[in-house]
Amino acid sequence: MAQDHVIKINISGASLKGFLSPNLHVLSSLQELILHGNVLIGTIPKEIGLLKNLKALDLGANQLTGPIPSELGNLTNIMKINLQSNGLTGKLPAELGNLKYLEELRLDRNKLQGLVPANTGSDFTSGVRGMYASGASATGFCRTSQLKVADFSFNFLIGSIPKCLGYLPKSSFQGNCLQHKDPKQRSAALCGSTPPPTSHASTLSNKHQAVEEPRHQTSSKPTWLLALEVVTGVMVGSLFIVGLVTGLQRLKNKSSIIPWKKSGSEKDHMTIYVDTGMLKDVVRYSRQELEVACEDFSNIIGSSPDSIVYKGTMKGGPEIAVISLCVKEEHWTAYLELYFQKEVAELARINHENAGKLLGYCRESSPFTRMLVFEYASNGTLYEHLHYGEGCQLSWTRRMKIVIGIAKGLTYFHSELDPPFTISELNSNSVYLTEDFSPKLVDFESWKSIISRSEKNSGAISSEGAICVLPNTLESRHLDVQGNIYAFGVLLLEIISGRPPYCKDKGCLVDWAKEFLEMPEVLSYVVDPELKHFKQEDLKVICEVINLCIHPTTSRRTSMKDLCAILESNIDTSITAELKASSLAWAELALSS
Repeated sequence: MAQDHVIKINISGASLKGFLSPNLHVLSSLQELILHGNVLIGTIPKEIGLLKNLKALDLGANQLTGPIPSELGNLTNIMKINLQSNGLTGKLPAELGNLKYLEELRLDRNKLQGLVPANTGSDFTSGVRGMYASGASATGFCRTSQLKVADFSFNFLIGSIPKCLGYLPKSSFQGNCLQHKDPKQRSAALCGSTPPPTSHASTLSNKHQAVEEPRHQTSSKPTWLLALEVVTGVMVGSLFIVGLVTGLQRLKNKSSIIPWKKSGSEKDHMTIYVDTGMLKDVVRYSRQELEVACEDFSNIIGSSPDSIVYKGTMKGGPEIAVISLCVKEEHWTAYLELYFQKEVAELARINHENAGKLLGYCRESSPFTRMLVFEYASNGTLYEHLHYGEGCQLSWTRRMKIVIGIAKGLTYFHSELDPPFTISELNSNSVYLTEDFSPKLVDFESWKSIISRSEKNSGAISSEGAICVLPNTLESRHLDVQGNIYAFGVLLLEIISGRPPYCKDKGCLVDWAKEFLEMPEVLSYVVDPELKHFKQEDLKVICEVINLCIHPTTSRRTSMKDLCAILESNIDTSITAELKASSLAWAELALSS
């Protein structure tokens, strides 16, 4: 069939895996694109906005991440858009208001932020004046006169509900951070921080963490920076000479000079003096080595808007997971390079049985490459086993072992490392399992730390100049210990219930479980029905720890060290304990061995 004669694609609930191709736009006659309920990952291609004949777009219930492309506002004939139950982030594009034939819009159960756009003049109407403004260039939802059904629930939207959408049921806006008591909105504690972008699966991580503003944000220039701007045609004073020479002398024996061209302009250069000892003990792989190991980078096991994760096997060596940063060379700044090296050094110091080990990194200029190489835990992620695997593989005792292993890993990060370390996005996708189901915590979202730190410093000096970076003076990665503790509580709920952090039927997992956690007599209702048996005593301990983790007052949350002690001292994970727990244990052990 010729591609220009394809008018409908409907492949729903078929467990399709992979990315949405930007080349979909070549199907110029396409009227319906329905891929609901699959396992699609990555971002929504902006090229879909070129499908001028499209009337129905349904990508709901997948694992898509990143923002909603504003180009969808170019789908002039669209009548239905369903993007619900993904991990979409960013703001609602005001361009969706251009869709004059749009009748149905479902964006619920994502991680969308910001205001509900009403028109160009203001993102939401504080009065009727916004609706009836004479400006013809309004682009918000107040222009969608045909809109009959819309669902914005269970996101992180703020502000007010536009009055022009007042005809929608209140449930269409529940579970957000809007300025309304009714419909029910998220608590102030849950709205205290913006949700982080999801990784390669739609997951709840530290979106409910309390915000702690980094102390360094109060300064316009980082305190570690020993540099002076070089201004063409201006005599540089003696203070500059002394400062620059002193910095270079201190780096004389342990620094390298990295000339950095930030853009196509020949005048836009920056020279960086950086401590080469920072990475002296970390293995550096060539791109060719990793390309061979990962089968020409064809074996993709995960993605986020910032990175792609490949699986590979080193020749005569271990299985590896390779994280490649998705960035073009022209967008790679001097500060990004500095913080990339700093992040490699941070990850390299981690050495614990319940933490994924960084094996090395790759840094090449042609083709431009920045990669991290971790050991690969061969049993996949905890998320996969909880939601796509066979329930019998995760017996109650096995789940308790995983819980205690995660607690030990986090205790190591928070209490035993100096300085401490936190997982950027702690969730069941950041927990990998070995052959014997031992958990390994891996920070596959560490790129976000690199990008966020570099952006804070990118405007600190002019584009021409010299930076003298002294050893151990780069800003450390942001620590969110309280966020990790909250996320650990959510993770415990996910492990014992078998439910994802967001459930289409039950909504937010924490909200669903709260009523059971507060009533001991119905605690068993939170247990995964896949489990043939469980220990009531263990369940009480787990629920007690969950309540300590998700307490809305961060100062009242218990440290991971104390939480780990509670779990280890009250939960028996020995085979004998499992045999005593149920007469079915023998059969279950045989199935799960």
